Amino acid sequence: MSLKLYRPTPTGLEPNPVEQRTWRSRLGSRRWKPAALENPELAPTSSRMAVLFWLVLAAVTFVFLLVGYGTGFWGPIS
Repeated sequence: MSLKLYRPTPTGLEPNPVEQRTWRSRLGSRRWKPAALENPELAPTSSRMAVLFWLVLAAVTFVFLLVGYGTGFWGPIS
């Protein structure tokens, strides 16, 4: 007898029902049921604003490096 085939219950052992599971459903454990991720305090950021943020950050960083090396603050790259 295997616990894979029979699961313990308060009244004894009972066989597991046969499940037709696809390969995708077999990737996760049947016991792992993640909780719903809800955060009412946080408003979701739109994709457009997120992309704009990273583009502006990249541009500011690039300008910062150009000004730093252009004024000789860090010196030339050797």
